[in-house]
Amino acid sequence: MERHQAAVYRFVRTLVRDRAACEDILQETFLAAWRGANGFRGESSARTWLFTIARHAAMRHFRRRTGEPEREDIAALDDLGAAAGWGSAVTPEAAAIASEERAAIARALEALDPEDRRVLVLRDLEQMSGEEAANVLGVTLPALKSRLHRARLRFAAQLRKEPGHGR
Repeated sequence: MERHQAAVYRFVRTLVRDRAACEDILQETFLAAWRGANGFRGESSARTWLFTIARHAAMRHFRRRTGEPEREDIAALDDLGAAAGWGSAVTPEAAAIASEERAAIARALEALDPEDRRVLVLRDLEQMSGEEAANVLGVTLPALKSRLHRARLRFAAQLRKEPGHGR
Protein backbone atom coordinates (compact mmCIF):
# COMPACT_ATOMS: atom_id res chain seq x y z
CA MET A 1 0.00 0.00 0.00
CA GLU A 2 2.78 2.43 0.90
CA ARG A 3 4.48 1.92 -2.44
CA HIS A 4 1.41 2.44 -4.65
CA GLN A 5 -0.97 4.62 -2.62
CA ALA A 6 0.07 7.99 -4.08
CA ALA A 7 -0.02 6.75 -7.68
CA VAL A 8 -3.40 5.07 -7.26
CA TYR A 9 -4.76 8.24 -5.62
CA ARG A 10 -3.53 10.39 -8.53
CA PHE A 11 -5.24 8.02 -10.96
CA VAL A 12 -8.48 8.07 -8.97
CA ARG A 13 -8.35 11.89 -9.04
CA THR A 14 -8.52 11.67 -12.85
CA LEU A 15 -11.78 9.79 -12.41
CA VAL A 16 -13.42 11.63 -9.50
CA ARG A 17 -13.27 15.30 -8.51
CA ASP A 18 -14.50 15.03 -4.92
CA ARG A 19 -11.60 14.45 -2.48
CA ALA A 20 -13.72 12.57 0.03
CA ALA A 21 -14.98 10.23 -2.68
CA CYS A 22 -11.38 9.74 -3.88
CA GLU A 23 -10.31 8.75 -0.41
CA ASP A 24 -13.24 6.34 -0.12
CA ILE A 25 -12.40 4.81 -3.48
CA LEU A 26 -8.74 4.53 -2.49
CA GLN A 27 -9.69 2.74 0.71
CA GLU A 28 -12.11 0.50 -1.16
CA THR A 29 -9.36 -0.30 -3.69
CA PHE A 30 -6.87 -1.46 -1.08
CA LEU A 31 -9.49 -3.37 0.87
CA ALA A 32 -10.56 -5.16 -2.31
CA ALA A 33 -6.92 -5.91 -3.14
CA TRP A 34 -6.32 -7.29 0.35
CA ARG A 35 -9.46 -9.43 0.19
CA GLY A 36 -8.67 -10.64 -3.32
CA ALA A 37 -4.92 -11.11 -2.92
CA ASN A 38 -5.31 -14.89 -3.24
CA GLY A 39 -6.91 -14.35 -6.64
CA PHE A 40 -4.01 -12.28 -8.00
CA ARG A 41 -2.60 -14.44 -10.81
CA GLY A 42 0.47 -12.36 -11.55
CA GLU A 43 -0.43 -11.94 -15.22
CA SER A 44 0.26 -8.23 -14.79
CA SER A 45 2.15 -6.18 -12.24
CA ALA A 46 0.63 -5.54 -8.82
CA ARG A 47 0.49 -1.86 -9.76
CA THR A 48 -1.57 -2.57 -12.87
CA TRP A 49 -3.83 -4.84 -10.84
CA LEU A 50 -4.38 -2.06 -8.26
CA PHE A 51 -5.15 0.54 -10.92
CA THR A 52 -7.71 -1.81 -12.46
CA ILE A 53 -9.34 -2.37 -9.06
CA ALA A 54 -9.40 1.41 -8.57
CA ARG A 55 -11.06 1.95 -11.95
CA HIS A 56 -13.74 -0.60 -11.08
CA ALA A 57 -14.25 0.98 -7.64
CA ALA A 58 -14.70 4.40 -9.26
CA MET A 59 -17.22 3.00 -11.73
CA ARG A 60 -19.17 1.46 -8.81
CA HIS A 61 -19.06 4.88 -7.14
CA PHE A 62 -20.63 6.49 -10.23
CA ARG A 63 -23.33 3.82 -10.46
CA ARG A 64 -24.25 4.45 -6.81
CA ARG A 65 -24.54 8.20 -7.41
CA THR A 66 -27.39 8.50 -9.87
CA GLY A 67 -28.14 11.92 -11.24
CA GLU A 68 -24.53 13.17 -11.04
CA PRO A 69 -23.19 15.03 -14.08
CA GLU A 70 -20.92 13.06 -16.41
CA ARG A 71 -18.06 15.56 -15.94
CA GLU A 72 -17.73 14.61 -12.23
CA ASP A 73 -14.44 12.96 -13.06
CA ILE A 74 -12.45 16.14 -13.73
CA ALA A 75 -9.43 16.03 -11.44
CA ALA A 76 -7.88 18.85 -9.44
CA LEU A 77 -4.82 19.08 -11.65
CA ASP A 78 -2.82 21.35 -9.35
CA ASP A 79 -2.86 18.56 -6.76
CA LEU A 80 -1.85 15.98 -9.37
CA GLY A 81 1.00 18.20 -10.55
CA ALA A 82 2.23 18.75 -6.99
CA ALA A 83 2.09 15.02 -6.31
CA ALA A 84 4.04 14.42 -9.51
CA GLY A 85 6.79 16.77 -8.30
CA TRP A 86 6.12 19.87 -10.38
CA GLY A 87 7.57 23.10 -9.11
CA SER A 88 10.86 23.27 -7.26
CA ALA A 89 11.92 26.77 -8.34
CA VAL A 90 14.48 28.66 -6.27
CA THR A 91 13.91 32.31 -7.17
CA PRO A 92 10.61 34.20 -7.00
CA GLU A 93 10.86 34.90 -10.74
CA ALA A 94 11.44 31.24 -11.53
CA ALA A 95 8.59 30.33 -9.18
CA ALA A 96 6.25 32.74 -10.99
CA ILE A 97 7.21 31.36 -14.41
CA ALA A 98 6.84 27.78 -13.18
CA SER A 99 3.47 28.66 -11.66
CA GLU A 100 2.29 30.13 -14.97
CA GLU A 101 3.50 27.03 -16.82
CA ARG A 102 1.76 24.69 -14.36
CA ALA A 103 -1.44 26.72 -14.62
CA ALA A 104 -1.34 26.59 -18.43
CA ILE A 105 -0.71 22.85 -18.40
CA ALA A 106 -3.45 22.33 -15.81
CA ARG A 107 -5.93 24.35 -17.89
CA ALA A 108 -4.99 22.44 -21.03
CA LEU A 109 -5.40 19.08 -19.26
CA GLU A 110 -8.64 20.22 -17.63
CA ALA A 111 -10.05 21.10 -21.05
CA LEU A 112 -9.44 17.59 -22.36
CA ASP A 113 -12.02 14.84 -22.47
CA PRO A 114 -11.77 12.54 -19.40
CA GLU A 115 -10.66 9.61 -21.58
CA ASP A 116 -7.77 11.68 -22.94
CA ARG A 117 -6.76 12.73 -19.42
CA ARG A 118 -6.81 9.13 -18.18
CA VAL A 119 -4.54 7.80 -20.88
CA LEU A 120 -2.13 10.74 -20.47
CA VAL A 121 -1.97 10.31 -16.69
CA LEU A 122 -1.32 6.57 -16.92
CA ARG A 123 1.32 6.73 -19.65
CA ASP A 124 2.97 10.12 -19.14
CA LEU A 125 2.58 10.89 -15.44
CA GLU A 126 2.52 7.39 -13.97
CA GLN A 127 4.86 6.09 -16.69
CA MET A 128 3.02 2.81 -17.06
CA SER A 129 3.92 0.59 -19.98
CA GLY A 130 1.46 0.40 -22.85
CA GLU A 131 0.38 -3.07 -21.76
CA GLU A 132 -0.17 -1.96 -18.17
CA ALA A 133 -2.19 1.11 -19.15
CA ALA A 134 -4.26 -0.93 -21.62
CA ASN A 135 -5.06 -3.43 -18.86
CA VAL A 136 -6.07 -0.67 -16.44
CA LEU A 137 -8.36 0.94 -19.01
CA GLY A 138 -9.72 -2.36 -20.27
CA VAL A 139 -8.71 -1.80 -23.90
CA THR A 140 -6.37 -3.50 -26.35
CA LEU A 141 -2.80 -2.27 -26.79
CA PRO A 142 -3.47 -0.97 -30.34
CA ALA A 143 -6.52 0.92 -29.05
CA LEU A 144 -4.44 2.40 -26.22
CA LYS A 145 -1.72 3.52 -28.64
CA SER A 146 -4.31 5.19 -30.85
CA ARG A 147 -5.98 6.91 -27.89
CA LEU A 148 -2.63 8.04 -26.51
CA HIS A 149 -1.56 9.53 -29.83
CA ARG A 150 -4.85 11.42 -30.21
CA ALA A 151 -4.74 12.55 -26.55
CA ARG A 152 -1.22 13.92 -26.95
CA LEU A 153 -2.22 15.79 -30.12
CA ARG A 154 -5.32 17.23 -28.42
CA PHE A 155 -3.25 18.22 -25.39
CA ALA A 156 -0.66 19.95 -27.60
CA ALA A 157 -3.41 21.78 -29.50
CA GLN A 158 -5.06 22.82 -26.25
CA LEU A 159 -1.75 24.02 -24.81
CA ARG A 160 -1.14 26.14 -27.93
CA LYS A 161 -4.39 27.99 -27.15
CA GLU A 162 -2.95 29.08 -23.80
CA PRO A 163 -1.52 32.62 -23.64
CA GLY A 164 2.22 32.57 -24.31
CA HIS A 165 2.15 29.03 -25.72
CA GLY A 166 0.67 29.64 -29.18
CA ARG A 167 4.00 29.73 -30.93
